[in-house]
Amino acid sequence: MSSSKPRVIDVPDLPPPNGHYAYGIEHGGVIYASGQLGRGPSMTDAEAGDISRQTRFCLEKIEKVLRAANSDLSRLLKVNITIVNMDDWPAVNAVYSEMLGAHRPARAVIAAKDLHFGALIEIEAIAAA
Repeated sequence: MSSSKPRVIDVPDLPPPNGHYAYGIEHGGVIYASGQLGRGPSMTDAEAGDISRQTRFCLEKIEKVLRAANSDLSRLLKVNITIVNMDDWPAVNAVYSEMLGAHRPARAVIAAKDLHFGALIEIEAIAAA
């Protein structure tokens, strides 16, 4: 068993978390990024209703967490994506593919009835440090 303590990843490019969680934790060479919603206070109503924009917003926030831990999207190991409408999957996958390029981490896609704050998508990830 590792004797090192988990390290909370400070992400200065994001506002403080709005609940009892950290944006990311690093332990044993692995980064665990908390789920990021596709909504933000700076989004216009049009952006908030656009699954492609919400997907990009989620992945940009995950990228900020990884960069704060000296990692990046190319080091993703596993990604969990939750969406409220499976009909949105082609648009989500298009943005995901564009942002990750040739890198193909393990992935799960889950449908949910609702997400917090009316978000259309939430993405959480595990990456190598």
